[in-house]
Amino acid sequence: MVQSVLISRNKGLAEQDLTKLDVTKLHPLFPEVISRQATINIGTIGHVAHGKSTIVKAISGVQTVRFKNELERNITIKLGYANAKIYKCEDDKCPRPMCYKSYGSGKEDNPTCDVPGFENCKMTLRRHVSCVDCPGHDILMATMLNGAAIVDGALLLIAANESCPQPQTAEHLASVDMMRLKHIIILQNKIDLINEKAATEQHEAIQKFITNTNAEDAPIVPVSAQLKYNIDVVSEYIVKKIPIPVRDFVSPPKMIVIRSFDVNKPGSAGHEMKGGVAGGSILQ
Repeated sequence: MVQSVLISRNKGLAEQDLTKLDVTKLHPLFPEVISRQATINIGTIGHVAHGKSTIVKAISGVQTVRFKNELERNITIKLGYANAKIYKCEDDKCPRPMCYKSYGSGKEDNPTCDVPGFENCKMTLRRHVSCVDCPGHDILMATMLNGAAIVDGALLLIAANESCPQPQTAEHLASVDMMRLKHIIILQNKIDLINEKAATEQHEAIQKFITNTNAEDAPIVPVSAQLKYNIDVVSEYIVKKIPIPVRDFVSPPKMIVIRSFDVNKPGSAGHEMKGGVAGGSILQ
């Protein structure tokens, strides 16, 4: 099916022609859809301080740790959100994995490739993902489960400079195991802090840990979220290993609410109540 796509001159983003819109034929990967809207949810899970928020920032450019108490303690307490676009160079000769690149949600649809020798090539938008940054602390397990309820795939962060598994590493994997989440990518983070021998030994420990779980066949990617090392590999795996789920654009809306905000001040009188704000994901 050939799609006619209007491009906004100001931002380089595709625009839907509402006069010709047929929701029965919409697909989550149509250019005019993923240009402005994330169509797949990916959660970051793992033990506290293993780099979940840092990997989200490396992929999207967005800092999800925003609240004062989070910044003071340097941990994620509330669910964090950030959208990112993943591109691939149009030239098949552009070497992997450098041909893949991730940017923030506002990036134009066809940026120029920055791989040496391919600077005249354009990149095509392959995915627009919504990253759900889940907290890793044990007392915040309920918050993590709320986030995991809406994700289509997960990035399991395991710090390379610690033994595997750590308590919340095991708990988070068991949780997504019960949810039957099959699309998981394991990131062996902080690889820059250890030598090759230690990295190999921990890689073997990770393989032993994930045996007989939903993550048994998951790829294990050594990364440094802080240095943005191998983020292009992560981008490629997101495109190739986490499929776009079936989306229903015609049924009555169904939304999972995973957080809410009460805008009323404590002690407000009944006639002053203004309601609140609910956040979540529309599943159909």
